[in-house]
Amino acid sequence: MSTTPAIGPAFDPAFGPAFDPAHTALLVLDCQPAVLAALPDDGEREALLGRMAGAIADVRAKGGTIAYVRVGFTEADWEAVPAANKSFAPLARHRVLHHEDPAAAVHERLAPQDGDLVVRKVRHGGLSTTDLDRQLRERGITTLVVSGISTGGAVLSTVVDAADRDYRLCVLSDGVADPDAEVHDVLLRRVLPSRAHVVDTAGLRALLGDR
Repeated sequence: MSTTPAIGPAFDPAFGPAFDPAHTALLVLDCQPAVLAALPDDGEREALLGRMAGAIADVRAKGGTIAYVRVGFTEADWEAVPAANKSFAPLARHRVLHHEDPAAAVHERLAPQDGDLVVRKVRHGGLSTTDLDRQLRERGITTLVVSGISTGGAVLSTVVDAADRDYRLCVLSDGVADPDAEVHDVLLRRVLPSRAHVVDTAGLRALLGDR
């Protein structure tokens, strides 16, 4: 896993002015014990959770929305996964990540609070198999800050989908991680910046108005 620094300045002229927290949501993707277990257990896992907890607190303090997306399956969900699905067929075959399994819950350090959004998905992206887009629109959310695991899975899929839905997008460079450090670095430096502003947690505070 990489500790990639922020990409670019906190305020990119092409990105526009600071966020309006009332129209901003921080997405917390797949931060579940079973998913976190794929990351190297080298101390960085706990550091990642600490940075994400800080970002959640910063957005909450400014009145922004926190939206948790977790992956979890019912028996019917497993049965519906076709054998052709390279990512999810093995999970269905081995009955991994049952939605009631404690290992599929949001990690306790990032636990949702009253008023937060929490949705369950059955594919990589946070929008495609949930009603999250509808819930965000109902709250007037136009800006998404994307964090979570993994950079090459949930993060990439959600950013691509959200960009097509015309959200203003930010990826939290030190709030995302991937088991493959090379994939993580290439995506943050070469792929995600074409669809989203990439900034670290300090830059997020600046965009929220804490300079």
